Amino acid sequence: MAERVGFIGLGIMGKPMAGHLLSAGYEVVAHSRTRSKVDDLCAAYPAATAASSPREVAEQSTIVITMLPDTPDVQSVMFGGDGLAGSLQPGSLYIDMSTISPAAAADIAGQLSERGVASLDAPVSGGEAGAINAALSIMVGGSQESFDRAMPLFEVMGKTIVLMGGPGAGQTTKACNQIMVALHYAAASEALVLGAKAGVDPAKMVQVLGGGLAASRVLELKGQKMIDHDFQPGFRIDLHRKDLAIALAAGKTEGVPLLATAVVDQLFQAAAAAGRGSLDHSALMSVYEDMARFAVSRIEVEE
Repeated sequence: MAERVGFIGLGIMGKPMAGHLLSAGYEVVAHSRTRSKVDDLCAAYPAATAASSPREVAEQSTIVITMLPDTPDVQSVMFGGDGLAGSLQPGSLYIDMSTISPAAAADIAGQLSERGVASLDAPVSGGEAGAINAALSIMVGGSQESFDRAMPLFEVMGKTIVLMGGPGAGQTTKACNQIMVALHYAAASEALVLGAKAGVDPAKMVQVLGGGLAASRVLELKGQKMIDHDFQPGFRIDLHRKDLAIALAAGKTEGVPLLATAVVDQLFQAAAAAGRGSLDHSALMSVYEDMARFAVSRIEVEE
């Protein structure tokens, strides 16, 4: 029997992910806090069905995916009134593709296991562009059996798909991913502001640095946008702040000092305090510009 997929959370990432499943021929039962997003999905795809609550999603699905902003959101959808936990049928599979606490992911997996429900924590990396282009990196925690069952769905939404270990391992890997992304943004910001204030063409810096050991996906995908101050959100500063809080908590739990992460976390806090929390995380550069009293976008390069 073909899987009928429930999908909860049709935000920047979730909506295109659900769309890919529908385009691949899956029937999708959709729910989101903003009903208009569900209605838009149903209007675009005849195989989409609207649900008014997580409970309704669970009652009509064999696999349920959540793509939500934070740990409390996932816990509310799972255990709150009309939540998933009481309605997921034994033998069904729950996949959380949100970015949440590894400890919370492991706890949810344990509680669902007692009800005969399998689960995977499967956070993603790649941002809005990765979601739109079905090119996400998906890092998964759970059993091999559940991973194999979910793989056809993952292959519709992503490109790099790896089972990292047991429950919580996917979320731990995502925390590590977010550390590295944040540090790459900080490094690119420092380099671009320093070079531009010293009179070097920042576009040429992106070109030459991207051709050597300093190359990174951040520089490749966001370097020119940072120069242009194009901070339309693909992934908001506020969400990255949340992710760094998860990483720092994991570091404390595991007894691993995360010194550079703590510094970059404060830079993100400064960006949010300046009213930039809704901007793309590449807007971290603006904090350096404020401190240097120089905007990279202002440089006039002599021909």
